Amino acid sequence: MDKVRILVVDDEVRVREEIAEFLGQNNYTVHKAAAPSEAFEILKKQEIDIVILDIKLPEMDGLSALDIIKENYPDIEVIMISGHGDMNSVIEAMRKEAADFFPKPFRLMDINLAIKRTTRFLNLHNKYKELEKNYSLISSEIQKSIGHQLIGKSAAMKKVISMMSKVAGVENTTVLITGESGTGKELVARGIHFLSNRNKQYFHSVNCSAIPETLFESEFFGHKKGSFTGAVENKAGWFEIANKGTLFLDEIGDMPLSQQAKLLRVLEERKVSRVGSHDKINVDVRVIAASNQELMKMSDEKKFRLDLYHRISSFVIDLPPLRDRREDLPLLLKHFINFYSNSLGKNITKVDPQIEKELARYAFPGNIRELRNMIERAIIISENNILKWSDFQPGRTVSTSEVASASTAQDIWDLEIAEKRLIEKALEKSNNNKSKAAELLNISWQSLDRRMKKFELN
Repeated sequence: MDKVRILVVDDEVRVREEIAEFLGQNNYTVHKAAAPSEAFEILKKQEIDIVILDIKLPEMDGLSALDIIKENYPDIEVIMISGHGDMNSVIEAMRKEAADFFPKPFRLMDINLAIKRTTRFLNLHNKYKELEKNYSLISSEIQKSIGHQLIGKSAAMKKVISMMSKVAGVENTTVLITGESGTGKELVARGIHFLSNRNKQYFHSVNCSAIPETLFESEFFGHKKGSFTGAVENKAGWFEIANKGTLFLDEIGDMPLSQQAKLLRVLEERKVSRVGSHDKINVDVRVIAASNQELMKMSDEKKFRLDLYHRISSFVIDLPPLRDRREDLPLLLKHFINFYSNSLGKNITKVDPQIEKELARYAFPGNIRELRNMIERAIIISENNILKWSDFQPGRTVSTSEVASASTAQDIWDLEIAEKRLIEKALEKSNNNKSKAAELLNISWQSLDRRMKKFELN
């Protein structure tokens, strides 16, 4: 769990400040409130994990405030404190699902221990919610065969679904899912997991491009308490967390070369050692990796280990871009229009036929993710329960000045041409400095480098 966020609610300034100062020194994020109304405003604006709540407060007592918190924020845990400590208040607080209760005066160390206990519960609760999320992605109608939203009747999608079904039955085979951004690689990974005998175990998704190199071993393999500054307790790594289940490594091509050998060793040995420990821990994990880059080409360029590529590519599933499965567009349109109509509280009763006609001409460089976002925006904009073509904003989010760089309407419509011209403009303005050009385009240096190779701008 990330840094725990705590709200301290007590009308006594001394008590409130003393608790807040102690918690701040123990690396918690702390918010303070002197009254319930102030606390409720903070809860509206900030994500809070734990509330430390006094029973005796102005405006209303703490037990009434506990009712409101539990009703509106059921995932928040509440630790009650009281200067009275009568047994009736303790019983009532526990009946209302308070996590703990402390009579004043109390030791701050005891509060800290209660927070640690509560945090462990929150971690378990978050894992349970993740499992629920995973299951929600699989529709009851097609749970036996494919993942929810893997919609399509095209030959390309039928082939993908067939390959998912086949590899799901072979539990330990490593799978590599390739395809452009937005084609649904994680969805396919989740589908394989739920079609396999591991489906009642944990599915853990990791974005390799988001992990700092210095934290790689700790995150993947865990660490032992005291093994480095900040290691205040033993921590399980992602391989342990996903034990008996599935570990999904997204954007594996962005993993630093120095760490790829360590990953390869774990895949071969099926054992991990936490940082600071020599003990070997057996792990039984199905690894599914994904990349929108050409890993074989990267290995030729010494940017990706060839032995790791061969290890993760035992079974490859290549996802087609949306432009290569246009016959699936009507089904996807219907699905997303129905989904966002319901989730956004709109009652779309009529859909302009021009929408499908116009979108059929579009290249969708962002694939299904782009189509989904496009429909969501359109339904938000729509009025009078009618979805019109004028409600749509085709293409990625592009500023007026960027669009103006395209000379014709066709250039704007064909986003690949517009994208190439934007990159050329950014390189021109930055005197071919890739880092500055990436900043101008609001993308990573690696992303710019891939696009430049794609458009042969190197």
